[in-house]
Amino acid sequence: ECVESTGCPPVTIEANGLKGGQASISGKMSSQFLSSLLMASPLIDGDVTISIKDELISAPYVSLTIGLMKKFGVNVQIQGDMDGAPSFLIPSTEKYTSPKTILVEGDASSASYFLAGAAITGGTVTVRGCGSDSVQGDVAFADVMEQMGATVTWAPESITVTRDPNTKLKGVDVDCGKIPDAAMTLAVAALFAEGPTTIRNVYSWRLKETERMKAIVAECTKLGATVEEFEDYCIIHPPKDNKINENVVIETYDDHRMAMTFSLAACGGVNVIIHDPGCTAKTFPTYFEMLGSIAE
Repeated sequence: ECVESTGCPPVTIEANGLKGGQASISGKMSSQFLSSLLMASPLIDGDVTISIKDELISAPYVSLTIGLMKKFGVNVQIQGDMDGAPSFLIPSTEKYTSPKTILVEGDASSASYFLAGAAITGGTVTVRGCGSDSVQGDVAFADVMEQMGATVTWAPESITVTRDPNTKLKGVDVDCGKIPDAAMTLAVAALFAEGPTTIRNVYSWRLKETERMKAIVAECTKLGATVEEFEDYCIIHPPKDNKINENVVIETYDDHRMAMTFSLAACGGVNVIIHDPGCTAKTFPTYFEMLGSIAE
């Protein structure tokens, strides 16, 4: 039951163990529901089958979950296409065992801000802790920066991005269904590109910490862009000559990624004011200190 009357967490759960069985859930809103059920399944008394009844978005996050479960001794059987409507079987014989040691990668979503900063300014940034050997889907954001005109160098545990000053960023048309968090960073990079940028397959933006589609449209517009909004995609037309409006106050909507994403607008050489920067504490409390440490 909900501790408060909001219909949201925190919640109190009373149970005497869980029995096995079958569940059919939606995968088109978020992959997090599926990941949580998968992680709980080896602790359940009986076989568990989880079926996606429509489509599965953010499939790389589910693959990440399944891969880590395997490192802890649990094999999840996948039936069907991960890009469609798969089913997952966890037999009752699958139980967790400690791997003794495990490497925890750096967060690829958070790395996107620094990679985009290098692409926008033409500086050089290397992020360590995720690279070509990464199990995280969001490392694919570096490929998007390369499509826009940046130079990307991969190593097993690092990614380096820079850009030739004589090469301007260009707008792109990208399906971001597998990288919805990093796709927010693309929205600000689009402000500095030649031509429009289309960010597709991001309906899940509307179901996150805030209504991110509305928020991104509003804040990009404040900065001087013209944004076309559709149900699951948007088209961002950059400001004339990529000149960002000065001293814009960015509303963060109590959303950590809004604060970090729109801090990159300052790469245009103008002052940007981030309202409630402390909201980054959810995932990256030292973000602005880290950003300041690499800024000139």
